[in-house]
Amino acid sequence: MKTFLSLTPLVFGLCVISYAAAPQAQPTVITSDQLEARSTDTETDSHFTDNVNVSGTNLSIKCDHLEVVTSKLANKTDTLGNPQHFKYMLATGHVRIVQGDREATCERAEVMPNDDKITLTGHPSVTDHGNGSILTGEPLILYKTQRIARGKNVRITMPPLKDLGYDKNQAPPSLPPPPAPIKITIPVISPNAAQPETK
Repeated sequence: MKTFLSLTPLVFGLCVISYAAAPQAQPTVITSDQLEARSTDTETDSHFTDNVNVSGTNLSIKCDHLEVVTSKLANKTDTLGNPQHFKYMLATGHVRIVQGDREATCERAEVMPNDDKITLTGHPSVTDHGNGSILTGEPLILYKTQRIARGKNVRITMPPLKDLGYDKNQAPPSLPPPPAPIKITIPVISPNAAQPETK
């Protein structure tokens, strides 16, 4: 049985993937085959399993499993907590995140909103369809406010650069002739030369 949950700006931390002007805000909607949520007096830990889909403002996430931890600030009896105060989110299994013209795929995406960062592991790849670049590495760490990406074993594939070489079918340009050697004449003074008289 498919579960359905609407959480208003639940995954704002994922906007690290896009820095374009923010479109009109839309509610964030999570659907999955199963949901299990456990609450304490301070937080709610929700687990969405199988066919997980998240859609919202300029955002789409698909994965096998999604864990969301939200804080309960006012109403301690609230089962789901306040989605505007989420502490942690973890998407695992065939993760695909699309935001604007950027797309990230990996096996594990961990969002730490207090640190304003997302960590992608499990063969992560970030594709920018706007400029045709692809970033891979293990792990890839993206910081939203600083617009910084960090990674190890990184590889970036970009569109072809302008050909800076030469046309192999065209004869190379002729070189100018070398300059003529400079001749320097040094006078030779013989030892028998008359010495000026001194007084």
